Amino acid sequence: MKIIIAGAYAIGTYLAKFLSRNNQDIILMDESQERLEKLDSDFDLMTMHASCTSIEMLKEAGVASADLFIAVTPDENKNMNACIIAKALGAKRTVTKVDNYEFVAPNLNDFFQHLGVSSIIYPELLAAEDINNGLKMSWVRQRWDVHGGALVMLGIKLRESCEVLNRPLKDISGPDDPYHVVAIKRDGDTIIPGGNDELKLYDMAYFMTTRQYIPFVRKIVGKEHYVDVKNVMMMGGGRTAVRAVKTMPEYMNVKIIEADEQRCERLNELLDDDRALIIHGDGRDVSLLQEEGIMSTQAFVALTGNAETNILACLTAKRMGVRKTVAMVENEDYINMAESLDIGTIINKKAIAASHIYQMMLDANVHNVRFLMNANADVAEFIPQEGSKITEKAVKDLRLPHGVTIGGLVRNGEGYLVSGNTRINAGDSVMVFCHDMNMKKIENLFNK
Repeated sequence: MKIIIAGAYAIGTYLAKFLSRNNQDIILMDESQERLEKLDSDFDLMTMHASCTSIEMLKEAGVASADLFIAVTPDENKNMNACIIAKALGAKRTVTKVDNYEFVAPNLNDFFQHLGVSSIIYPELLAAEDINNGLKMSWVRQRWDVHGGALVMLGIKLRESCEVLNRPLKDISGPDDPYHVVAIKRDGDTIIPGGNDELKLYDMAYFMTTRQYIPFVRKIVGKEHYVDVKNVMMMGGGRTAVRAVKTMPEYMNVKIIEADEQRCERLNELLDDDRALIIHGDGRDVSLLQEEGIMSTQAFVALTGNAETNILACLTAKRMGVRKTVAMVENEDYINMAESLDIGTIINKKAIAASHIYQMMLDANVHNVRFLMNANADVAEFIPQEGSKITEKAVKDLRLPHGVTIGGLVRNGEGYLVSGNTRINAGDSVMVFCHDMNMKKIENLFNK
């Protein structure tokens, strides 16, 4: 597949590096030679010093034969124009990053398609959805829903209170049990478990279950004592914070601490529905946190543009008794450190945006692709075609590639866990967990 990426910034470089490892034909173009030179030489991709809105440069890049054109510069107008030109020159599909929430309204899809923009991503909205998913369940690090929660994957940090530690999975998670453990992250390694594997203290375990059995999973992992989140304190009042507050459940009360006085005034204008109390101050100030009620706060969300500040602020909040913390960490070098410090939920906008772009590469009917950065894995919802290989045999006879497991499926709106004897039907929504391999290798199972 030939892919042209315009913009060697955070999302563009992250996506280019990832896709180059998956043996894609990648061209990364940017107007700054300096940004292009920062890319490591061991990545298999071509760089091009050029403007993405130049017709001649796009022709030279071979946009007429491009399967996917992705515009992710900081300028949404340039991104839009680049996609319109690329589509007119022959690119099959185009993706643009925008900063204007108005552009992602569902009723505008046909309008932008007509212009030549196949898909629009607004990273702050995607990040806000992840934040709110984490806040709704204070005892969960990551949550991934299929069909509105008919099937749910829960990433949970295991503590001493977990009831199912040090026992073979075949004894605690058989075909008739209401959950499956689809992956385990332990000491930097990801394990696709078999029946003889065990859950250990401080593992990050990924459970697949159906909606009605979430309370059961909560009980066996010993998280019943975690209080539900009602009071939330945010540090940083950027676009992600605004989108998170606007889409937050109504029962949550929010305080936003913002250091910039002018931004505070703007936040009061944007959030004029009394959804949040805006506080001018430094979120790292312990006395301010105490004054604003940190002791009665169930969740602390750090969303400044500085990863170190967010991590340290979450550590401070934890030491002051806050159970649930969320940190935005855009610097990849700090993600493992944040995990080792037991920060809580990690939000990385470029990885979230890349997940949504990645699913456009896949030929099968694929939805909801997510990168699990701390597990070096992808999760995706595949819909098999009539006559596809995945529908021909029971799961145990499919000989799935190493590193791939099927956690569950949704059929006629109902979620079901998958066992070895399960037969997958065309039209099912199938949850596939894929560790350390190219998801393109397994999509043929779902195609005719």
